[in-house]
Amino acid sequence: MAAFVAASLLGALLLSIPAASEMPGRASPLTALFTAASAVCVTGLGVVDTGGHWTPLGEGIILALIQVGGLGIMALSSLIALVLARRLGLRARLLAVAETGSINLGDIRQLLVGIVKLSLGVEAVVAVALMLRLWISHEEPLERAAYLGVFHSVSAFNNAGFSPFGDSLTSFNRDPVVLLLVAATVVAGGLGFLVWIQIARHPRRPHQWNLHAKLTVTTTAFLLVVGWALLAWFEWTNPNTLGPMSAPDSFVNAFFHSVMPRTAGFNSIDVASMREPSRLLTEILMFIGGGSASTAGGIKVTSFAVLGWIMWAEVRGEPDVVAFERRIPDGAQRQALAVALLGIGVLVAATMALLATTNLARSDLFFEAVSALGTVGLSTGATGLLSTSSQFIVIALMIVGRVGPPTLFAALVFRQHDSLYRHAEERPIIG
Repeated sequence: MAAFVAASLLGALLLSIPAASEMPGRASPLTALFTAASAVCVTGLGVVDTGGHWTPLGEGIILALIQVGGLGIMALSSLIALVLARRLGLRARLLAVAETGSINLGDIRQLLVGIVKLSLGVEAVVAVALMLRLWISHEEPLERAAYLGVFHSVSAFNNAGFSPFGDSLTSFNRDPVVLLLVAATVVAGGLGFLVWIQIARHPRRPHQWNLHAKLTVTTTAFLLVVGWALLAWFEWTNPNTLGPMSAPDSFVNAFFHSVMPRTAGFNSIDVASMREPSRLLTEILMFIGGGSASTAGGIKVTSFAVLGWIMWAEVRGEPDVVAFERRIPDGAQRQALAVALLGIGVLVAATMALLATTNLARSDLFFEAVSALGTVGLSTGATGLLSTSSQFIVIALMIVGRVGPPTLFAALVFRQHDSLYRHAEERPIIG
């Protein structure tokens, strides 16, 4: 956490340079800090318009902060997963090595190089594709198209959601190529490097993937499809969102907004104009987030999946929690429960604090809190209206949401120890 705070302070110092702001003088310290923290935590929330407030230098600083924050989280999360393999004992280490394809503590350099190659490779391909689309179909000057392609590819792969356009991607809501390119990049960044290792090693044999990869991919696909169907249903006749669009455009935009809460923060329709069921669904997806050891935030899809398998086993009366013919250890079940409950606790406390410090609607502040904790970046428009103290609360939420899940997971595992005794058992009444 200290590294992210330091990076945010350094970014704020750079954004405070007069040449970084389009406004006379320089950006206020709080505006610079909020923007820097949002970029380092790859969130995307902003108290000012990115394209209108910041100069090309300021946008370049934001882009650099996004890249550093995204690579740092992927490296940190992946390394924590490997270090924990060492902590879990010889047998667990051997299983972890087998499941990850001989990735172990001796391969840290190889891991980091792989993360950088994956990030830069995907970003480069997407940047070229977006550049060509903007240049040919939208008649942007080649230099401007190249810049926009790079900015959006980096922002999308790192699940940041920053855009130089004041309306995010709403001006492209009838361009399926741009929307699907950005959505695919967000999904790629949100799966996590350890999942991509499994996919690369067994591209045509998913049954050989380890349990983490299977849970991440299947749960991600499930949430995307369910979110897509429900958002299309809720917003199909809404005159302020999907209503005026053709059927194909409505389907594409519904899919796009099923992807974005995973936690990218781009929008192609007005989030504030969405109906209440759509906003609640968006909040649920933002809280769940993306894959572990990825650029996404939230409690992570694996935590959500494990909780789902726990409930399924309980309903069926099974003594063990089994997913894909693999038994999930009791320790992993407790960790998933702890992460989810602590996330809910932080969210409730933060919403109360925002209500006490800002005179805005509870629904808007709750949406803002979920978006910040999940490092999403979607907003109903409340971000720019937050008071000074509320902005500090949102900054803290973004940092906690970015470093909290992997740090908490590591802390929970390292605290595990064998007990020399067990207390007498007594069953409380549940329900």
